[in-house]
Amino acid sequence: MENLLPGIALVVLALAVWSSTGDRRSKTLERRLVRLENKVDLLLAHAGIEEPQDPRLAEIDALLAKDKKIQAIKLHRELTGSGLAEAKEAVERRAR
Repeated sequence: MENLLPGIALVVLALAVWSSTGDRRSKTLERRLVRLENKVDLLLAHAGIEEPQDPRLAEIDALLAKDKKIQAIKLHRELTGSGLAEAKEAVERRAR
């Protein structure tokens, strides 16, 4: 058993390093994606082009009109594939 402890510790350390590297990469990619989305938004605004609205987003507006914010967030996530925080923020923007 004592012979296995250093090996187990090494495996746990390797897994920790590997997971932190993957997390760092995903955060870097996420930041780059946000910057690209901001640039596209600026280009569209400069060209005077409005982003086309998905007709299914009207369902979200209908849910918000009925004070069903949680269902609206769920629907937004289904339609866009966004995460919970992103969907909540988007739905709150639509509610204003």
